[in-house]
Amino acid sequence: MEALLTQQVDQNIKTTGADAVLRALIAEETSLIFGYPGGAIMPIYDALYHYQEEVRHVLTRHEQGAIHAAQGYARATGKVGVVMATSGPGATNLITGIADAMIDSTPLVCITGQVGSNLLGSDAFQETDIISISMPVTKWNYQVTKAEELPEALAKAFYIAKSGRPGPVLIDITKDAQFGSLEFIYEKCEVIRSYRPVPKLELDQLSKAAELINGAQRPFVLFGQGVILGNAEKEFKIFIEKTGIPSAWTLLGLSALPTDHPLNVGMLGMHGNYGPNKLTNECDVLIAIGMRFDDRVTGNLETYAKQAKVIHFDIDPAEINKNVKADIAVLGDCKEVLVELTRLARMNSHPVWREQFREFTRIEEEQVVKKELQPSQGQITMGEVVNGINDETKGEALLVTDVGQHQMVACRYTKFNQSKSSITSGGLGTMGFCLPAALGAKLGNPEREVIAVIGDGGFQMTIQELGTIFQTQTAVKIVILNNSFLGMVRQWQQLFFDKRYSSTEMENPDFVTIAKGYGIEGKSIDDRTDLQNAIQEMLSHDGSYLLEVHVGKEDNVFPMVPSGASVSEVRLS
Repeated sequence: MEALLTQQVDQNIKTTGADAVLRALIAEETSLIFGYPGGAIMPIYDALYHYQEEVRHVLTRHEQGAIHAAQGYARATGKVGVVMATSGPGATNLITGIADAMIDSTPLVCITGQVGSNLLGSDAFQETDIISISMPVTKWNYQVTKAEELPEALAKAFYIAKSGRPGPVLIDITKDAQFGSLEFIYEKCEVIRSYRPVPKLELDQLSKAAELINGAQRPFVLFGQGVILGNAEKEFKIFIEKTGIPSAWTLLGLSALPTDHPLNVGMLGMHGNYGPNKLTNECDVLIAIGMRFDDRVTGNLETYAKQAKVIHFDIDPAEINKNVKADIAVLGDCKEVLVELTRLARMNSHPVWREQFREFTRIEEEQVVKKELQPSQGQITMGEVVNGINDETKGEALLVTDVGQHQMVACRYTKFNQSKSSITSGGLGTMGFCLPAALGAKLGNPEREVIAVIGDGGFQMTIQELGTIFQTQTAVKIVILNNSFLGMVRQWQQLFFDKRYSSTEMENPDFVTIAKGYGIEGKSIDDRTDLQNAIQEMLSHDGSYLLEVHVGKEDNVFPMVPSGASVSEVRLS
């Protein structure tokens, strides 16, 4: 490994490889680890016993719970999440979370134990080739077979995980390397030869972009999580306020701009707002900032924004022209780019163009939003629940969602005042993500109200993490929107498969009784007259709480862009 290491931390300490792992984590200011012990990583857990005052370890009930918790922690704090697991099934149980973190650009350092180096390739007990398995879904991985490799490997892991476009890194450590001895010297990594995490800003490209923006009559900004990862929320807000450009967010860009900002026109994509989808195909300049033109955003690429000049700002060269061809591409750090772009941009307000968005908002309000938030009859809607939470939290809560109908409804209707307030599984769409991710988010932000909004299907995928919430006494507020269906799949079956509800209806257990078995208070309601009091009771409760709300079984989420359709074909019903 070729790395230039600086910021020396400790020198000339004779120790074991296992102890070196803990010393390295402390040097990287890691104060919280999620994990599950086992035979091949036992030496590291034995070393951890001596560092309990410096590093807190959270024992989850499953390795997938551990990595989702680390993701929630990383997303909520902006720090690197750390997770540990043993070899074999322990390591493979991390893979879903690693893949999720890779596609959603979440910085993680995953440490796995491995059989002794003399047993590699022998099909030893609990041996799997986790390096080969994880290679497609990690930013970098490395197998350590000698104790003296550990300090540099871990320093490099943290640097790669958090630099440039963040992502997960995996370090696999053989058991003999954990038992081995070394002279511990740790220096944080700041540069790696041939690795350029932040491209040099090309000012000529930036000038061309500014010229195009300044001449636009109907400019439209699409912003993604890159704004949040680049800590550029302030710079982004200054840019759009100077230029007066209406701006829409991707699922992971949510909360980078306050919900009630006058230039925030809503969500893009399959279940996004009416105006942003319709007007994508009417703008003259499309400005993408820190987003990757995911298929859920673009719909049919053959009909996507063909009338517009496209400007793409991103830190990752691999995203340029991958899905949508850019007329002008500007690579660089989001914060730096936005500062320079704002300097070159002209003051503007685009009143006529912005009024078009407002008109589409009025149409959506009348045909969709009122029915969802203020129904006159029938069962409680998901939107009602989210709106009730808004009334009580005033946009200050940190919301974690799972995947499905409830996710789209929650992200559409929740109000946010500050960044890093919405955590969800975006690119991979991992059911079971929410409960452990909410645990990690709350442990990273104990002062904030953290609310987990989950469907009845996803909840049961990681329901065992109620045990972790119980053991750690973490005050997560859990809202289950129970429609006794795998709701999003059922919606597609209704709309596109002639209501053939194949394997989507669920007979669910008594969730409140299960929660109480873990020492978590709860309540179940199905009458809207009880809704607001139930939400107030949940939020005022001292400690974790589970609120189950029975919602309409066959309610659908609209607007919706059918799969394979143009974004301008968005449906309101």
